[in-house]
Amino acid sequence: MENYTVILFVLGLIILLTALAERLNWSSPIFLIIAGLLLSLVPGFRPIPIDPEIIFLLFLPPLLYDAAFKIPQKDFWEHYSTISSLAFGLVFLTTVGIAVLSHYMIPNMNWPLSFLLGAILAATDAVAAIGITKNLGLSHRTTVILEGESLLNDASALVAYKFALASVAGAAFIWWQAGGTFLLLIGGGVLIGWSMALVLGFLLRAVKNNPTAVNSFLLLFPFVTYLLAEDFHVSGVIAVVVLGFIVSKKGKIYFSERIKKQSEHVWDMVIFLLNGLVFILIGLELEEVLPELDTQEMIVFSLYALAITLLAIVIRMLRIFLQRKKLKKGLQKSQKDNKRNISENVLINIQESLVISLSGMRGIVSLAIALALPETLENNSPFPMRAEILFITFMVILYSVVGQGMLLPIILKKDNSKEAQSTED
Repeated sequence: MENYTVILFVLGLIILLTALAERLNWSSPIFLIIAGLLLSLVPGFRPIPIDPEIIFLLFLPPLLYDAAFKIPQKDFWEHYSTISSLAFGLVFLTTVGIAVLSHYMIPNMNWPLSFLLGAILAATDAVAAIGITKNLGLSHRTTVILEGESLLNDASALVAYKFALASVAGAAFIWWQAGGTFLLLIGGGVLIGWSMALVLGFLLRAVKNNPTAVNSFLLLFPFVTYLLAEDFHVSGVIAVVVLGFIVSKKGKIYFSERIKKQSEHVWDMVIFLLNGLVFILIGLELEEVLPELDTQEMIVFSLYALAITLLAIVIRMLRIFLQRKKLKKGLQKSQKDNKRNISENVLINIQESLVISLSGMRGIVSLAIALALPETLENNSPFPMRAEILFITFMVILYSVVGQGMLLPIILKKDNSKEAQSTED
């Protein structure tokens, strides 16, 4: 019964703190994480226990479905080159970069553990970036790229995590096998998502004039789709994204405009509460990551986490600016050859490149897969450096959300003030 009381208290707190943050014009994600940290330090307060499997099922399906349903699909495909470079290529580059740094920087961290840490911290959380910058006038192009990245990058990171975890247990890493598995997971996810969208479409047409039934099916199917895909050992993330894309595209056939608006109100409330829970739960996990480390170890590993955070920013920035250069060259070539293969709209300017570079924040997915690390290996020996990996993950999340989250608004305001000044001149 105590857990239910805590959950109700936390939900009420989320509503109050989010409203207060908006009134004070503060960033609600940062506000909620700090509130969670302070709550975790209150004597006698028992935090909500996080089961990683429940986190994946509770948060990923609705957040991914809502984002896939709302993102303008024309814009998504127009910017797919940039989105895929972040969601796939950047994830694996970040995994390797963090692995190399961790191996040579952290004592006793072998290559399998280094790649495991890299995989845990590879995926970014665009929910944090959008939540932090939503009132700061992000360009539509920037928002589409960040949201598009968040739809796909979890799938890449989870595949990298799976193989890194197997290598810690002693399995050999075979690159072509990993590549084949990745393609199978993605292809299987697409197939499951498409199949479930057909089933959902049939059901929605059957109850088209019943708003309660329509909204109930729309709430239920992201969870069912995710579970079914995971049961078939393919990507639940991709399956839910495909489901959201198809339902959004066929919405006019499946339900009326009036029911669509009702559904949007329901989803807005669900996503509001889930987003709030994401950030306050991160703060509440402080008690979970501290017990096995003493003060000196926490200081040292906090510095390691800071170095990893800075490296991740640098890798992301290099990837963004290289992509910008590639798009610019492609546009110039197409103009020279009198072809229109690339639209000018896909080009990201310097300010957008900088904002996207600093929006690579880690979040609940990284924390959940770190918490999912087993206590012991198959031979019953303790999982090596589990406490250290969990603490580093927590600190990287904290640095990225709070640190980058406080820096982003400053950069945006400075750039906006420069633009306003140049306009006046």
